[in-house]
Amino acid sequence: MKKLKEAKSAGFEVFPTQLGFFPYLWLIYMSLPVINMLSEEGWKMGIGFALIGLFLVTYRQLYFAAGTPRFFAWLGIQMSIIFILCMWYHPTYMYMGFFTANFIGWYTDRRNFTLSLVLFGIIETVPLIKNASLLGWKDLVFMIPFFLIMLFSPFGIRSLNRRQELERELAQANEQIRNLIKGEERMRIARDLHDTLGHTLSLITLKSQLVEKLAAKDPVKAQLEAREIQNTSRAALRQVRELVSDMRTATLPEELVEAQIILESADIQFSCTGNPKLEGISDLAHNILSLCLREAVTNVVKHSQASQCRIDIESLDNEWRLLVADNGIGLKGKEEGPSGTDSNGLKGMAERLSLIGGTVEAVSDPQGTKVSIRVPIIIKNRKEDTTHEH
Repeated sequence: MKKLKEAKSAGFEVFPTQLGFFPYLWLIYMSLPVINMLSEEGWKMGIGFALIGLFLVTYRQLYFAAGTPRFFAWLGIQMSIIFILCMWYHPTYMYMGFFTANFIGWYTDRRNFTLSLVLFGIIETVPLIKNASLLGWKDLVFMIPFFLIMLFSPFGIRSLNRRQELERELAQANEQIRNLIKGEERMRIARDLHDTLGHTLSLITLKSQLVEKLAAKDPVKAQLEAREIQNTSRAALRQVRELVSDMRTATLPEELVEAQIILESADIQFSCTGNPKLEGISDLAHNILSLCLREAVTNVVKHSQASQCRIDIESLDNEWRLLVADNGIGLKGKEEGPSGTDSNGLKGMAERLSLIGGTVEAVSDPQGTKVSIRVPIIIKNRKEDTTHEH
């Protein structure tokens, strides 16, 4: 198991800390062999409890030895203890094999998995056959189903572990693909800017130097050159607009999919209402709204400690409204709104939205936090030179 391979102990640990209470819960079943051993007497009881104690040591060590050569050694000791207890004490100690079956399922290597499973089947089958005459048919009918479950459970555990590993690898591959796409997009933009604007900007520089020289000697010719600079700058502006229109900008539908993945990965229930396509809104506004949504969702995951997050998209009379609401701990005394203390990115959202006349407001109460983003449907662009080109 990959996580256990990467675990590093800082001092003594009973079990790897990243596993939480899971290993301790399994120890409840160790009460059964302990109770059975209390029925023994003298040295037989002492040796029995020593074997149970050693079994607990192997149980702990297997968690730390996962993925190392020591894993098979500890697994072999554990199976040997089960065999001794079943052969010389009572066959009901076979139930301790549920611990071993779980660890066998950790094997990713098919050869080691098969070898361990065969050995496990032998140490469970031999004592059962040997003591079959001592057990009544009722005991056998009760024990055989558990015996079969122990033999087949490693297949299910191994399959589950492989699926989790594949999901982790798929998530890493998707992240790499996204990074490659972003890198390729940056390279394309840089290449297009260099190819289309490099020559134009160089021409503007040369002409502006010429105007500076002609201003005193030949004002009429300087005016003509200045007009040429204006025409060239308008052409450059057209080129920039064409590049921007061809860029792969973020859209709300795409960002909502990403938001759902991020929230559900953080065990936060996701819900969404409204139409994310926002018909009639500019690409720039779409992109800015998507970035603001990404920032708001990131804040929910990092800071809110929420279990639910709702995203509402609606069209009012003269504006689009995007609401991100959670049931978390709120802003915890921080001043609300973009003008307040902004460790959660409200200031960055406000700066982006100001480019398209939008606003952001955060309201916190005992029920959680609501971030409301508003963008006017008719967006006032910054004043541009609209003089006809000559």
